[in-house]
Amino acid sequence: MNYKTQMEAARKGIVTDAMKYVSKIEDISIDTLMCKMAEGKIIIPANRNHISLIPGAVGEGLKTKVNVNLGISRDCPSITKEMQKVELSLKYKADSIMDLSCFGDTKPFRKLLLEKSNIMIGSVPMYDATGLHEKELKDLTKDDFLSVARQHAEDGVDFLTIHVGLNKKTAERIKNNKRLTSIVSRGGSLLFAWMEMTGNENPYYEYYDELLEICREHDVTLSLGDGCRPGSIADATDAIQIEELITLGELTKRAWEKDVQVMIEGPGHVPLNEIETNIQLQKKLCYGAPFYVLGPLVTDIAPGYDHITSAIGGAVAAGAGADFLCYVTPAEHLKLPELDDIKEGIIACQIAAHAGDIAKGLKGATDRDNAISKARAELDWEQMFDISIDPEKARKYRAESQPAEEKSCSMCGDMCAIKNMNTIMSGEKVILAR
Repeated sequence: MNYKTQMEAARKGIVTDAMKYVSKIEDISIDTLMCKMAEGKIIIPANRNHISLIPGAVGEGLKTKVNVNLGISRDCPSITKEMQKVELSLKYKADSIMDLSCFGDTKPFRKLLLEKSNIMIGSVPMYDATGLHEKELKDLTKDDFLSVARQHAEDGVDFLTIHVGLNKKTAERIKNNKRLTSIVSRGGSLLFAWMEMTGNENPYYEYYDELLEICREHDVTLSLGDGCRPGSIADATDAIQIEELITLGELTKRAWEKDVQVMIEGPGHVPLNEIETNIQLQKKLCYGAPFYVLGPLVTDIAPGYDHITSAIGGAVAAGAGADFLCYVTPAEHLKLPELDDIKEGIIACQIAAHAGDIAKGLKGATDRDNAISKARAELDWEQMFDISIDPEKARKYRAESQPAEEKSCSMCGDMCAIKNMNTIMSGEKVILAR
């Protein structure tokens, strides 16, 4: 094999099996796909060690993708329970899963996840650093930080989220410019704390070239994390966030020089009127690299309903050019999500992604909408259920309230507009019950 990464292959004019598959499922020509991959505008996160992977792609002109977060933690160390969430994620057609495990020996869960999951897998090595090395945070060394990234890459993780852009310069800006919610990124806060306790530069930033070599060796996509993302709408689009984004743009170009694929992670809480600006800034400052947004949540007042605040922001973001949406569940900010929370989060995020694809004018985006509308016009309930995003829930609602008028629903009965229009347009009389 005379290439290391999918990006290098595209630049050399080598058509990989992953490219052939993506070209088919995304209905994009090989030439266009390879051109955009060579430019860094499309990525195929596909670690060579992830044997079960069915390739997927993220980027310009492709369907907006949906990510699910899960993983073992101190309060939920059960691998069995987290694997149930994995199965649910696959059932409801998530495009990727991020393993955010942060307690104890995470390798057995990661190994099982990579065996069972045929979709893209991401992780955050920073969460695993203290557990892997059995050290206090302040005692971790540069080699410790890099070795945990290497282990995740060797295990088969397709993309690594690493908060490289939070360097000492940005850390000073954080200390000198008070935010309402400071740093809300777990990985970002841990790196900030380590830098404060040791006086050293962010090791992922200082030794970035070594990190890139790890990614290149295993064809791991680098997801440049937004350690300074806003955790409230009050902090959105501030100087701290934008300064980190400028740094991420510089790091993107350095990664591309090594043929390492990159995507950029984006803000978490953004007012509705600032979302498009955030997308435009990222695309400009990071040279068109795929943008992965964590929501964004458009208001902070809805604990228990943040899958909705996130879906609103996600739809606007996707319509404005975001390429990848991270789901948010109703349990966000409150607790670890249960299975029902996972399902609600996935469905809400998929709706947002699909709405964004329609707004972007993506080829074929409305085909499913038109098909379900046709079935609705024909009062073909089974066809509607089959096409819908959640057939189980649609069938359950229908079964719970059977109408007297078989073809209609219990809301309209014999006043069903579609039924009556079908009747009158066929030359028959409309007769209502009295």
